[in-house]
This record gives sequence, structure tokens and C-alpha cells, in this order.
Amino acid sequence: MMHSAPTATYRVQLREGVDFDNLARHVDYIAGLGMSHLYLSPIFTASTGSTHGYDVINPNQIDPTLGGRGAFERLVGAARQVGLGIILDIVPNHTAFTLENPWLLEVLREGENSPYASHFDIDWNAGPLVLPILPEPFEQMLAAGRFSVKNGHFVFDGTQVPLADTTQDDTTDIDALRKVHEQQHWRLKHWEAERDSITHRRFFNVTSLIGMRVEDPEVFEDTHALTLDLVRAGLVDGLRVDHIDGLADPAAYLERLSQALPGTPIWVEKILVGDERLPENWNTVGTTGYESARLLARALTHSQGIEKLDQIWRDLVQEPDSFPQALTRAKKDILEFELAAELHQLVALAAAALQASPLAEPGPETLREAVMALLGAVPRYRTYIDSNGIEEADHAIVTRMSETAARGLRSEVGVKAVASLMLSPDTAQARTFALRFQQVSGALLAKAQEDTAGFRWSRYLAANEVGAEPAEPTVDQREADQFLSGRTPWGMNLSSTHDTKRSEDARMRMVAISHQPEGFKALYLRACELREAAEVTPAWRWYIIQTCLAIWDPADAHLDERLRDHIRKAMREAKQASFWTRPNEDAENKAIAFAHAAVALWRDALPIELEQLVSSADTLILTQLALKTLLPGFPDIYRGSETVFLALTDPDNRRPVDWGTLAGGTLDSTIATAKLNLTRELLGLRKAEREFLERAASNVVLNPDSVLLRRSDGQRALVAGFATRLPAGIEPIWHTEINRQVILVGWDTQLSAA
Repeated sequence: MMHSAPTATYRVQLREGVDFDNLARHVDYIAGLGMSHLYLSPIFTASTGSTHGYDVINPNQIDPTLGGRGAFERLVGAARQVGLGIILDIVPNHTAFTLENPWLLEVLREGENSPYASHFDIDWNAGPLVLPILPEPFEQMLAAGRFSVKNGHFVFDGTQVPLADTTQDDTTDIDALRKVHEQQHWRLKHWEAERDSITHRRFFNVTSLIGMRVEDPEVFEDTHALTLDLVRAGLVDGLRVDHIDGLADPAAYLERLSQALPGTPIWVEKILVGDERLPENWNTVGTTGYESARLLARALTHSQGIEKLDQIWRDLVQEPDSFPQALTRAKKDILEFELAAELHQLVALAAAALQASPLAEPGPETLREAVMALLGAVPRYRTYIDSNGIEEADHAIVTRMSETAARGLRSEVGVKAVASLMLSPDTAQARTFALRFQQVSGALLAKAQEDTAGFRWSRYLAANEVGAEPAEPTVDQREADQFLSGRTPWGMNLSSTHDTKRSEDARMRMVAISHQPEGFKALYLRACELREAAEVTPAWRWYIIQTCLAIWDPADAHLDERLRDHIRKAMREAKQASFWTRPNEDAENKAIAFAHAAVALWRDALPIELEQLVSSADTLILTQLALKTLLPGFPDIYRGSETVFLALTDPDNRRPVDWGTLAGGTLDSTIATAKLNLTRELLGLRKAEREFLERAASNVVLNPDSVLLRRSDGQRALVAGFATRLPAGIEPIWHTEINRQVILVGWDTQLSAA
């Protein structure tokens, strides 16, 4: 049980060489930084070869590949000895949809009669459970003799699917195999069938993850038994809930979890859009802090420079769309392809719920059009209609959605009818539709904005981030102060995670573009003169030069490889010239060749503009750290980001951390050493001034040449940020100067109450 908010959390990604015993060897170093808690990615048994742990196959076992329970308890003991608590990431929304999942194997054998059948979010009304795991269509593989029945399993290519009747005779006869297949609780399908014929709820569009029905008390108990035991045994001090918006009823889930573990702080992974706030009836101490990362990037973006950059981009790239237009296109693409199965399910649910409706008699195409339009009009991740009906705020949101959705359609009848199911969810079928609609809307926005439009619309990649808005790259003082006034000491402030599209310091390299737009223009134009540029569109050239700047390090022997892997991923995520299901390697290779040529040009003769952008970014890197550490709430430090951390989206941001070098303090650059030293200094200050920081009010002063955060309790005031000179009356705790800008943390000796 945690009696006071953390001083700082150190977030560790387990796996890929980091297990419990490995991590235990570094707790002295982590505690020495000034951390109060280790924040661990999921520790439960995951699919073989899992690199992240979110594909859980057994939520009630600590993964043997990490060392099992014994090693976990050793880690906790080592952490406790140096004063570190434990915060654990849990995954209630889904488990892995694989044949390694023991509960799923029981369901495959017994179907709806299995005691675990109701644990999974499966639509049994749609027929047998579809397994879209075949490399080719079923009949094609059957004719080629690639199936057999052996030892109570249906076998192909080394895969064994359990049969309902384990006494079934072994056979390779085609007719017998077809008959056996038709008698099962499941159906094997070609993997391409996942687009429109799956029968389970997925995590986003990831068919290999299956939704869990934790809204059922029995399922909650079964899936949380180990979590509850670890907390009650005093081994875990707090919980982070992954993807809270995927749950049927987040409020009820959090209430059940908090009642099971009274006094245990619970943070939720939740993306808040615009001025959205957490629902008041959620029993949580706060989010994991993506909104803080957004604030930091916006506050440090030069408001005049971004306007100049926008004009340069429009002149050179000729992008016809605004970001809202790009997002609308992306939502349509995602619904018609990646989430087509979910769209079909929603249309069917709407049809069932509207059978006796007095409002309309919409046919399947009208319903499809209406559901698509309504999903496209959701302004945030989801609403929260539950068994108690719809709250006033959500009623207003759905009403606006209905009005927006109807504008582009020839008839508004279908939209109004479908919207009525959410506005007046007074039947079981209407509630079922509303529930599933809400679960899909979050997946749609995440896939369309973060994973599609964010790679297509490349004006300023610093704003194309999880929880951010590409069209809103800056913030004014009023909005910033309003945000800060709502923070509590329990609010987590992050700037990097395994999910962020760029690490915090790579993002600051991009923010530097807003401070020196003409310098970036010069870099871009010089790269466009390269022979390789002719084969790449202006939009991708613009994206690539920003990306090269973000991770530029002439000493990095893997730079070309990292750029190659990222560009392949970015182009496939954009879903225009290349796709995960059908890669266009020729287009990808041309873009990669351009990136390699650009960095080769920089290696040959370091451009002055690049040098100036990197120097500007160094100021921003240290300023971001100072602001993040002293904002209301507490900082969450992603492993390795206590020093300069230049990384792109996963898996690049999960490369190994050299804790030994960090502990030695002998780093390869002045800025890396400065950031590590400042991290220690600031976390020491947080511990020494805990009471002051918990009660001090906050405000920011945003100017083109300075960004200053002020924390004051009326008796003392702490100031942090950057300016062109050390402000009068400041007694520095720490300060340095980079390129004629002073980065500082200090006490105001001429206090006037803020």
C-alpha cells in the first residue's frame, strides 16, 4: 500500500535480455538516481518469444522466462533494500489468441460448454469460433494433403488444434478430414479472412489478441487472482491498467478492482482528447500522463516559428489536406480494411436492435453508411454508456456526433435511428450495440490517427504523437495554466514510453525545427538535390529528413539500419504506397536509399544548419526534463531516458540499455552527461522538497525566447525553464548555458505570491 505519491517512477521494459535477476543487479543505480518506484511492464506468462509481454497467455503465472515467482520475489527484496517500491502493469482487456493459451485450448475442445467460454469475448451466435491462422484457403490446403488428424488434434504445418472428440481416428482422407473439421467448435480460415469473418473481439485490429469479459465478476476473479495475491502479499504497491477504454465498463471495473485492493493506487492508460477529463466516477488516482507529454512539446514549440514552418511545408510539399481532412480519410480507410470485421459486427447489432424501431426501417447498406459516419464523428476515444444508461455529457456528445454524421449523407434517417440506440439505450439489444460501438470507436481513433494519418501528414512530427493533436502544435498560457491547476501529486508525467512514436529527446530534435524553420528548410532542400531524391515523393522526403534529424548521431554504427527499419514500418503504417499485408519493397527501398544518402551527406560535411538544430535541441532536451520533473504530479522516467535518448517508434525504442555505462557516469557527449546529472539533481530536489511541491501552485510564462514554470506556495517560489539570460532575483540550484540560452532551476529570492 502506498501512503504518499511516488517521488519518481523508473519504467522498465522486461524481456529481450531483461529479466528479474538482471534488473535486480541495477536497483542500486536506479535508486541512486532518486527514484522511489520501479514501474514494470507485464510480468505474466506471455506467448513464446514475446518481446513486450502484453500478449498474455496465463494471467495467473509469473513468466518463467523472466525467472518465475522466485526471481520476482528476489527482485522485490533487492528493490526494498534500496528503498524502491513496485508498480505493476496489468492487462485486463485481452489475452493472446493463440494455441498456447490454456483457457482458449479448453474452449476449442469444449466450445460453449467450456467453463472458460464466457471468459472470452466471443460471438457464439455467429457460429463456430473462427481461427484465421491458415497460410492458404482451407480447401486448397485440403486438396494438397496438408491436413491430418493425429492423436486427437487437427494438424497442419506443425500446428495442432485440439478436437472436441479426442478419440477421433487418425486420418488423412480428404472427405473424413472435411467432416471432422465441420464437427468442431471452431473453423480454420485463411489469415486474410480476419478482415471480415472473425468471431472474437480483438485488441484494435490485432487478431492474435482476444478480448476478455472482465465485466463478469467470475472472469474478473479468475483473471486477477495472481495480481490480487501479489498486492495483498505486499510485493506490489500500485497498478497501471493497460488500455482501460477497451473494457466494457471501465468505471465498474475500477470500482471492483479498488474494492478488492483498498488503498492501492491505480493509474490508467487513457488518452484524453482536447479538454476532456477523466470521468468523475472512475476510482483511479489518474492517467499514466500522455497529456503531460503533449503539454511539454506544445509549450516548447515556437509559436511564430511553427507558422513559418507551416508555410515552408505547404510551398515545398504541396499537401492538399488539413489534418482533420487527413484523419477523416484515414478513418474511412481503417473502417473499410483493418476494422472491417468490427464494422460488419456493428451493422448486424444495429439491425437487430432496430427491428421494431418506429424511427426507420434501414437496410444493410443504410446501416453500414450510418455506422461508418457515426464512428467517424466520434470526437474522442469513446463515450461511457453503461448499464445505468447515458450521462448528460455523453448525451450531448452523441447528439453532436449524430448531427455531424448526418451532414454528408443523402438521408439522415439511418444515422438518427442508429444514434437513438445510444441516446436511449433502453433495450438489451440497444445496450449491446452501444457497448460494442464504444469499444470500436477507441480502436478506430488510435489506428486512424496515431498509426495512419500521423505517418501520412508529416508537417511537424513532434506533434504526431500518442495523445497529441498534429493540428494543435502550440499552447497558450491560459490553457497551460488551466491544465496545471487540475493536476494532483498523484498525476504521472511521462515523456517517453514503449508506445510513443518518438522518444522524448528525438521529439525535442523535431521541436527545434520550430525554432529554426529556415535551417530545416535548407537541410531539406539540400537533400532534395541528391540523386536518390528523385524517386521519393516530397511528403516522404519531408518525413525522412525530420526522422534523420531526430536520431542523428555520427557515432551510431547502427544508424542506417535503424532508419531502414523505421522507414519500412512508417510506409506500411501510412497504408498508401505499401502495406503490412502487401509490402511494396521497391517504394520502400527508394525511400530508404534517400535516407541513407542524406545522412551520408551529413557525415561527409556537417551542415551548419544541422549543428545549430542539434544545439537548439540540447537546450530543449534539458528544459523538457526540468519542466517534466517539477510539474504538479511526479515524473515517470522510461529506462535509459535519464540520459539523452534518441529513439523512434517500437521496436527502436526498446533497444537495450547499458546500465553499466550509465552507472559509471562516463558518457559519450556533454549533453548526455548534463542530462544524467540534471536528472539526479532534480530528483534529489523532489525528495528534499516533497511537501513544498505537493502544495505549491503552478503557472507558466510562455514567450518566444523563454519558457518558465513557476511553483509557489506563497512563501517560496521555484522557477525552471530556459531564457536568454538568468532572470533577475533567481538563486540557481542548477543552470547551464547552451548557444546563448540559459537553462535553469532556482529559487526566486524576490518572491511575490504567484
